[in-house]
Amino acid sequence: MNVCIMTAKNFNLAQMPSDYLYHLAVNIADTKNTADIRKKYGHIKVVCLGGKDTRMRELAKYIHENVYDGNSGSDYQKDLFEEGHRYAGFMVGSVLCVSHGVGSSTMSVVLHELIKLVHYAGCDDPLFIRIGTSGGLGVSPGTVVVTNKGYNGLLRSEYEIAILGERVVRPAYFDDRLRKDLLACAEAVDGEAEKIWKVIEGNTMGAECFYEGQGRLDGASCTKVNGERYTLEDKLNFLKRCHDECGIKNIEMEAPMFASLTLHCGIRAADVCVTLLNRLEGDQVKATKAQLKDFEERPFVLVARFIKRHILSST
Repeated sequence: MNVCIMTAKNFNLAQMPSDYLYHLAVNIADTKNTADIRKKYGHIKVVCLGGKDTRMRELAKYIHENVYDGNSGSDYQKDLFEEGHRYAGFMVGSVLCVSHGVGSSTMSVVLHELIKLVHYAGCDDPLFIRIGTSGGLGVSPGTVVVTNKGYNGLLRSEYEIAILGERVVRPAYFDDRLRKDLLACAEAVDGEAEKIWKVIEGNTMGAECFYEGQGRLDGASCTKVNGERYTLEDKLNFLKRCHDECGIKNIEMEAPMFASLTLHCGIRAADVCVTLLNRLEGDQVKATKAQLKDFEERPFVLVARFIKRHILSST
């Protein structure tokens, strides 16, 4: 599937003489002649997204060293979107690593512009993979979850957005083939090191809020309808319902929006997050600094293996 199918989702793009991707500071001076954009970005095969700019720079370095064996031929530490002052982007070989901030609203801005960027660049079936951290549900810290469906805070596998005063609801699930390929990469082959820790498939809740929206007890407020305070028992009942009824294995803040927009635009996408704690056992992260560093690198290892096996091997 070619990403150019997304023009059917916004007929206005074909009518625009130019386009400025404001938050990336990328100027498409002539949408009918995109030779410069194609030269700079047309080789992209994978777009990796993560919350922090520092983590995306680290990911680019990791891919340079472990996928390309130090020979990516890229200035992978250069921030391509620095002039936009909002998001950071690092090119390493055919992989673009981009920060998206925290939460769906922040991520949606850069996601819209990245989808347009690969469209104008004529990229052929680029994959979008989010790499992040999360709170686990019924799984041990350090578990890597590859998401099947994204759930909102109402425990529906959908993303809701108000457009022109109307409620628009879109389904929120990720590409089946890409998810299975990522899961298979947890197994070592061809002389690789050992199997990668614990990598599982599960559903993910993307909350609109880090504290009350996730039922935490440690925020500035801890109330529900009519100002009624919720308790530890209320929280645990809700989290167990998430786990038992919906198959939710982790909670973060982006999955439903990310899944719905990429699905809507015909882009194959995946969400790969490591858990830092088990929310059924508390709200505070208790891992040591060294453990956290190890946990945060685990999605790097899985995605790098995938790129090496499925992307580089086909070029």
